[in-house]
Amino acid sequence: MAAPDPRVRLPDRTKVRSPIAKISIRFGIALGIVLVNWAMVVVERGGYRDSFDKDVSVFDALYYTTVTLSTTGYGDITPVTTSARVINAIVVTPLRLVFVVLLVGTTINALTSQSRQEFRHARWRKRVHDHTVVLGYGTKGRNAVRAMVLKGADPRQIVVVDARSAAVGAATEAGHVAVQGNATDEATLRRALVDRAAAVIVALDRDDSAILTTLTIRRLTDSADVVAAAREAQNAELLKQGGANSVIVSSETTGRLLGLAPTSPESVAVVEDLLAFGVGLDIAERPVRPDEIGRHALELDVPVLAVLRDGAVLPYDHADSASLRAGDRLVHAVAVTDG
Repeated sequence: MAAPDPRVRLPDRTKVRSPIAKISIRFGIALGIVLVNWAMVVVERGGYRDSFDKDVSVFDALYYTTVTLSTTGYGDITPVTTSARVINAIVVTPLRLVFVVLLVGTTINALTSQSRQEFRHARWRKRVHDHTVVLGYGTKGRNAVRAMVLKGADPRQIVVVDARSAAVGAATEAGHVAVQGNATDEATLRRALVDRAAAVIVALDRDDSAILTTLTIRRLTDSADVVAAAREAQNAELLKQGGANSVIVSSETTGRLLGLAPTSPESVAVVEDLLAFGVGLDIAERPVRPDEIGRHALELDVPVLAVLRDGAVLPYDHADSASLRAGDRLVHAVAVTDG
């Protein structure tokens, strides 16, 4: 089984202590065993005999404790009274076993932890397909992921790619698989298994990086839907030529809202409400029902914004929206209520 790639991080289902915390706990237990054993030998040191000078001092007791716990002993200090031998039999020997198990357990835990990670990575690579890859986990990427999860997407079916360790950590904390690396690098995209993805969201900060990344994505897959964010409208066409199915121009959208705000702030509030998924007004999409075929989009019981037909977007008042067809999809507004 191949070693897990440290740049691919799987979400942990349970709270995992840091390696330093694990070592500290084991060290504390081992030290506690040594101190307990040492105290018992000091109390019963009159029942022990030192082959060198006959007397067992406090430091001799510490020496005897460490030697006894780590080995079977050298025979230079031995229990000679019945009480000392009984304590060795019923207390020291179990402590010795616990001490050895603790040391061996640390090694076994390290080995099993490595094997467990290898197994999880191998299983993930084998099972994942039709997932969504989000390139960039900044403001845009994070909100894109949040919207997908609120719409019912499985967090485990979302793979986040970001070069920043903090962003990768935040993604795994949210339950997503994360890959640390440059999104423009083909090797990074391969680690995210872009070639098996159903959709790729390009949410990078720079348009040139987004264009290069889109071209690289299309080298790996022709089937995935690619949605890209652009800061400048002039780069939107380049992204589409590079293979993006749709492009969101953030600067134009922001500019339009800013221009609308002085004269119609309420309209801006409605648009912001529509964009804030999960509260107030939302935009939803559903297929046309059999009883709606042949009807006008404006006659339905939901406020239809557009009709999706054969890859085209028809506004609600378009002439072709006057007669809905089988296979059409409706984009409509919906009010989200609590509970």
